[in-house]
Amino acid sequence: MDKSRSSDAWSLRGLIPDNHPRRESLIVREKLVEALENGILVAQGLIAHGRGECFDYLIGEKTQSFAELAEKVAVAMLLLAKNPVISVNGNMAALVPKEIVELAREVNAKVEVNLFYRSEERVKAIAEELKKNGAEKVLTEGDATIPELFSERRKVSKEGMYSADVVLLAMEDGDRTQALVNMGKKVIAIDLNPLSRTSLSATVTIVDNVIRAFPNMIRFAREMKEVRREEIKKLIDQFDNKKNLSESLKFISSRLIQLSEDL
Repeated sequence: MDKSRSSDAWSLRGLIPDNHPRRESLIVREKLVEALENGILVAQGLIAHGRGECFDYLIGEKTQSFAELAEKVAVAMLLLAKNPVISVNGNMAALVPKEIVELAREVNAKVEVNLFYRSEERVKAIAEELKKNGAEKVLTEGDATIPELFSERRKVSKEGMYSADVVLLAMEDGDRTQALVNMGKKVIAIDLNPLSRTSLSATVTIVDNVIRAFPNMIRFAREMKEVRREEIKKLIDQFDNKKNLSESLKFISSRLIQLSEDL
């Protein structure tokens, strides 16, 4: 690894000035580059991040009301689930490893590594990163198969995603999201693109950046533990994912109009 790129707890002083207007974005990019060098991420993950970052610009790089609602509903589903699982890929492990572990602990979810570009080396590297951030157990076995799929992502853990009733995932390919839904699972997707196949197929779509979504969900999980089960279920029952996605598109549309008028 190029030591000059070492983040020193992601302060990156000397590389990125504290007052740089794109500081947070550049720090995220450095995390991804380091993850690439450490075998956690593949180059295709950088492309996926860049596509998502474009949509993040469109929503103002903030958690908007439609995303906050979806995050609350997602937490409600995880809290009521019998066997919730958080599916982790390279981008997630690079950006929010500690937060993945914290959320899993708060909602009593299992953590499973699942990759499109799967190799035993990458699976091991991601599992080690999660354990370094406090995970006691990480599922890595591909001892079960998701019907309909032919990529490496068809391989899942029988103890984890295969038997899960609720799955939380991010930066996911649409065919696997649909396949999981077809298996009768409730799928929570974190996806900045409200028009992606994943967003349109998921049970709950969170149009937000993972670096904001996970901390928000951790906070909601702690708050909602004091809420009665009936109230949590009511929140889920009243949620309409298509309507919420529509709100995100309306927001983007109105924001673009406003930005054009402000030029």
